[in-house]
Amino acid sequence: MEYLALLMFACICLVLLIGYPVALTLAGTSLLFAGVAALFGAFDTSYLSAFPSRIYGILNNQTLLAVPLFVFMGAVLEKAQIAEKLLTSMAQLFSRFPGGLAISVTLVGMLLAASTGIVGATVVTMGLLSLPTMLKRGYNTSFSTGIICATGTLGQIIPPSIALVLLGDVLSNAYQRAQLDMGNFNPDTVSVGDLFAGAVIPGLLLVGLYIAYIIIITWLKPEMAPAHGADKEAVNWSSLLGALLPPLALMVIVLGSILAGYATPTEAAGVGAFGALVLAAAQKQLSLDALKAVMQSTLKISSMVFMILIGASLFSLVFRGLGGETLIHGIFSDLPGGVISATILVMVVIFLLGFILDFIEITFVVIPIVAPILLMMGLDPVWLGIMIAVNLQTSFLTPPFGFALFYLRGVADKSIKTLEIYKGVLPFILIQLILLVALAIFPELATWLPDNLYS
Repeated sequence: MEYLALLMFACICLVLLIGYPVALTLAGTSLLFAGVAALFGAFDTSYLSAFPSRIYGILNNQTLLAVPLFVFMGAVLEKAQIAEKLLTSMAQLFSRFPGGLAISVTLVGMLLAASTGIVGATVVTMGLLSLPTMLKRGYNTSFSTGIICATGTLGQIIPPSIALVLLGDVLSNAYQRAQLDMGNFNPDTVSVGDLFAGAVIPGLLLVGLYIAYIIIITWLKPEMAPAHGADKEAVNWSSLLGALLPPLALMVIVLGSILAGYATPTEAAGVGAFGALVLAAAQKQLSLDALKAVMQSTLKISSMVFMILIGASLFSLVFRGLGGETLIHGIFSDLPGGVISATILVMVVIFLLGFILDFIEITFVVIPIVAPILLMMGLDPVWLGIMIAVNLQTSFLTPPFGFALFYLRGVADKSIKTLEIYKGVLPFILIQLILLVALAIFPELATWLPDNLYS
């Protein structure tokens, strides 16, 4: 019966690859397997009695309320054309140097990640604004597309990140289940604030690695990213500060209030949503039509997330009822090397699944299965969360189904070959894996800040 659970997981992956909606695939396939197994006495239908309470818990979850608020904040800032002004100002500051325009794109991507956190919006905006300019100035095509795709994914790791909000909720449930399975009653959970704090240093380190790669490449091969002499006029500092300070102030208010303990992520998300409206109004970009588009976008994305979460809850109940968790726990326990081998196996599986599945699907389907077992083996939940977040970030870049690749392909000139985009992201996938290895060797990169902030 336990292997029936693995067959169900494989069928779900196959149906997703065919192109069916994620939420309906999770719920429909799980119910189909539960029904067939129940007919042969291989599934206890009492497991499904917990489903209504699971739905109520999702809809009543205060942490998940941050998701639509952060999505709203990002959509408003996108409409406010913050990226355009930042790119123009940063390009004037850096593009006189070899690789300077690429560094500008990276820094703007970091700021957008910390203020919007929407990968699609960042990649599309960068692709429309900076890619033509980079190619016009003689930048290598693969190099340019790789930078734009990679910096667009920074919103997955740099807080406030929607991915970290979802991971925080999943890991919190996994931590409590692990405690109960070990016979401990521990009211503590893995808070989203902990994950935000844990992601700060790895996020900045990843930006630093991107910039270091740009500098090294332009030093070894200056023709890959030549300087632009026409930009040697004086920098307009008032324009630069005017473009930089508003989103930076909003980022400090939102993230700073969370890290300082003055606000929960949900409260800070509400402040951020209001602050984004103020910025949009100050930029004279807040109209009734724009607000309507923002609200529709927020509704679509939030509905998708919560529908997937409901479908994933049904999947986890059926998977557990079929004995899948017992099977996975047995496999992990029998591995030579204990927790180290188990962690490596999970990270390899998540990385490989990133080639075919979206980060939301992996977060809601795979993490609830493996996280309780790893936490029972003694791993730090914050470190595990950051490791998973960095690993999931690669799913946006790994061909053939990396979403960042799709976003850029949709707005890039038709003369740019898809293979060039794929080649461009390969060094950045390697950089993300290097960061993953660094986190494994030096876990303090993820745990030092939350331990010292909340100690």
